[in-house]
Amino acid sequence: MSRRGWLLFLAMGVIWGVPYLLIKVAVGSLAPASVVLLRTVIGAALLLPVAMARGELRPVLPAWRPLVVFAVIEMAVPWLLLTNAERHISSSLAGLLLAAIPLVGALVGRLSGTERLSRQRQLGLLVGLVGVAALVGMDLGGGDTFALVQMAVVAVAYGLGVMAAALTVTAIGYLPVGLAQLPSTWPPATVVWSVVGLGVLCTALAFVVFFALIDEVGPVRATVITYVNPAVAILLGVLLLDEKLTIGMAVGFVLVIIGSVLATRRSPRPAAAPDGTSVLSGR
Repeated sequence: MSRRGWLLFLAMGVIWGVPYLLIKVAVGSLAPASVVLLRTVIGAALLLPVAMARGELRPVLPAWRPLVVFAVIEMAVPWLLLTNAERHISSSLAGLLLAAIPLVGALVGRLSGTERLSRQRQLGLLVGLVGVAALVGMDLGGGDTFALVQMAVVAVAYGLGVMAAALTVTAIGYLPVGLAQLPSTWPPATVVWSVVGLGVLCTALAFVVFFALIDEVGPVRATVITYVNPAVAILLGVLLLDEKLTIGMAVGFVLVIIGSVLATRRSPRPAAAPDGTSVLSGR
């Protein structure tokens, strides 16, 4: 990977490791729907002028139906569930649970028949699922079951793709409820800056950098940032929010990362003989 690719990769690892901290702070004073509304409004306000200047907005308008579908799947539903879940679980645990995204992608590929899983990748799925079970069994109490379900939906939705133009659709959809649930008094400065950070850094800038990363290293390698995000989420949660790093989180994190790496690793191609035939297959 090039130096530019590494820089973009590290930047995305940090940028998408930060939202869990900012969401945790924001839900201290704002309703989840209001957080999503403000995040998408800020993101759309920054990205729409860029898209218009590049001439990339007009071609999207005729495809408004699939745009709405993407907005619901990629932003409206997962962002609301993630935000609401963080009212009941720590930002560190939220980031860790989303480390299972590559496992979901590998499992969906296997169930849909679009991708075969070698024994190594099947082992990776098993190890990763054990890691998620360790996180759930050792760090979630009975009162947080619904929060776990919400995080599971987020993990599935985030693997389906992204479309920056859907920010506007999501913002419009949340406008009535988000405005109605805004507090009557101005929230603390920490909450305000958290929302601004979500919109500017974790949404608008994140999409720009992520698409640049895809152009540089390809979509498959770009998804590996999922392995970095949880580490950033844990670090920020422990250092800034005084969240505890439990044994369950440590064990689960290691198992999820190992499982994700194994489950998403491509099987090596058979070596070719000098005459062009495959050494392993004999063809």
